[in-house]
Amino acid sequence: MKANPVGWFEIYVQNMARAKKFYQSVFKTKLARLKSPGMNMWAFPMDMDSWGASGALVKMKGVPSGGSTLVYFSCADCAVEEKRAKKAGGYIHKKKTSIGNYGFISLIVDTEGNMIGLHSMR
Repeated sequence: MKANPVGWFEIYVQNMARAKKFYQSVFKTKLARLKSPGMNMWAFPMDMDSWGASGALVKMKGVPSGGSTLVYFSCADCAVEEKRAKKAGGYIHKKKTSIGNYGFISLIVDTEGNMIGLHSMR
């Protein structure tokens, strides 16, 4: 396999307005509406010429939130987004922790019950 293994991610939610507010607050970004039949989708910013995966918040009938997929967002210092998550209505599952030569991680839970990871090298 020559490419990075993750090409896209979806975080399933039940309350899109609340979830959008959470992610926009934590990552200080704006999500963009994606028109997709049968789904309410809001995408994270993406640059097709850069490496890494983008993805979207998705509300789809019959698919619950709080699933078992863990997506890690890259950050300059994961402690910053960790603090924002708490202020935005989420909670910290695992505070910033060293993973040795691979940097640091934090695990947070969003307003929909989804756990996400934060990763930084400092």
